[in-house]
Amino acid sequence: MRIPAHSVCTAIRDDIVAGVYERGSRLTEELLARRYGVSRVPVREALRTLEAEGFVVTRRHAGACVAEPTEQEASDLLEMRMLLEPLAASRAAQRRTEAHLKVLRGLVRLGQERARRGSSDDLRSLGGWFHETLAQASGSPALIAMLTQLRHKIAWMYTVEVPTGPVESWAEHGAIVDAVARGDGERARAVTAVHTERATAAHRLRFTVGADRADRVRTSQHPVNMPSLRH
Repeated sequence: MRIPAHSVCTAIRDDIVAGVYERGSRLTEELLARRYGVSRVPVREALRTLEAEGFVVTRRHAGACVAEPTEQEASDLLEMRMLLEPLAASRAAQRRTEAHLKVLRGLVRLGQERARRGSSDDLRSLGGWFHETLAQASGSPALIAMLTQLRHKIAWMYTVEVPTGPVESWAEHGAIVDAVARGDGERARAVTAVHTERATAAHRLRFTVGADRADRVRTSQHPVNMPSLRH
């Protein structure tokens, strides 16, 4: 059975984001095909997609390598997100479905509960799910795709510190949902802009130097977990 290139692409991207492949390291088709248990054809297609997304670059005499973003490029990503997430919230206020509202409200309830308990790990995943659902509610495929790519790249380039005011942060999430539910696009945009700007302050560059590089996951030390590609 031919494995879809998008499945291979997702697996490689996830490993890049997780730090399995260091910035600047080579990504040979042969080694990747062996690692993920696929042929070189989907690997080749996946690398082309990842190059278009900015995770991979092709270098003369070296071939495909993990990209090495600059601090300015990383900073630009946060600025782009601060512009696009309020836009997505504004669109969501006009296009959301009852299903979107149900999920968003459920996430806010869980988030507020976890925030009161101080469950930081749960809050990170719930926050990601919230913003992903908000983007989906915008009803704009192009905007959803851009925000999804931004989230992946920001997760790759930054580490996020535990917010100092998780209760206040989830109160802002609740205010966003209230505005979206009322169909108030301007209010949704404004509240999301404030929330995104506050959240951005918790991001710290994870560019590797010295000991930090040694902490990275090594490809040779950890087997890949990709059961869906081995059937």
